[in-house]
Amino acid sequence: AKSLLAFLSAQCCTAAFIALFFTRFWLVSALYATWWLIDREKPSKGGRRIHIVRNCIIWRYMRDYFPITLVKTAELDPRQNYLLGFHPHGVLAAGAFLNFCTEASDFSTLFPGITPHLMMLSLWFRIPFFRDYVMSGGLVPSDKESASYVLQKPEGGNLLAIIVGGAQEALDARPGSFTLLLKNRKGFVRLAIQHGTPLVPAFSFGENDVFDQVENPKGSWLRRIQHRLQQIMGISLPLFHARGIFQYSFGLIPYRRPICTVVGKPIPVQKKHRPSGEEVDQVHQKYLNELSKLFEKHKAKYNIPEDSHLEFI
Repeated sequence: AKSLLAFLSAQCCTAAFIALFFTRFWLVSALYATWWLIDREKPSKGGRRIHIVRNCIIWRYMRDYFPITLVKTAELDPRQNYLLGFHPHGVLAAGAFLNFCTEASDFSTLFPGITPHLMMLSLWFRIPFFRDYVMSGGLVPSDKESASYVLQKPEGGNLLAIIVGGAQEALDARPGSFTLLLKNRKGFVRLAIQHGTPLVPAFSFGENDVFDQVENPKGSWLRRIQHRLQQIMGISLPLFHARGIFQYSFGLIPYRRPICTVVGKPIPVQKKHRPSGEEVDQVHQKYLNELSKLFEKHKAKYNIPEDSHLEFI
């Protein structure tokens, strides 16, 4: 849903940008094109957050719809930078967006002195108008240059949030699923080691519960098509459904089910410019262990069955 909404919004922005050239307001697009050229490096340089957008009241209505909450389990030192792994992606990634791109869940109050940045597909930062909107919330492109810019700031106080499972993980998002695409995802760990940045695991309980998804087991024709489209477009297209506006049996509006994002304690990481594969594996395994502990410690509070555990694929 998040990818689909972004795709539709980007299409509208592109259409508006082109259409303005054929009206008496053509100067708007011409001036924006000039600005875009001058400002082209800004997304990879930390973006341009706008506090009015982050504090917009609409995000509080979104928070209360589910509702969405953010839980802190440990302090984050504002003199340090952090790399946070967010799990799971879900279909909508509502917890990631609302908690780190808005102030609806009072991030700045819970973590004073910390500035959050959420990574998003670089593709969206090439769309006129839309790029400025996503930057206003604190989103940055999901590439190494953007990540390094945030993590190497000497004054500290930055948190880079990465939805590690990405778009591919969304294809396994359905109520009751605790499958994470994480077993061979080690790039974020290597990045943390290269910058000596502590890793912070975060699990969003309820993230997979807001949509049902058409069955698409691995090896099925539907899964093969979705995987191929994801390779071509960079975004996944899960066939999801939930409720309607005036009825609860079928529709594309997410279910009103609580989402609670629990942020774990930082995992210290020793800085090394060129870590070996073995060193990356060791830190990665430690991260998996800490994420599992976080899930096991808090799952009873969110009505997760005792026999349910995280599965890494």
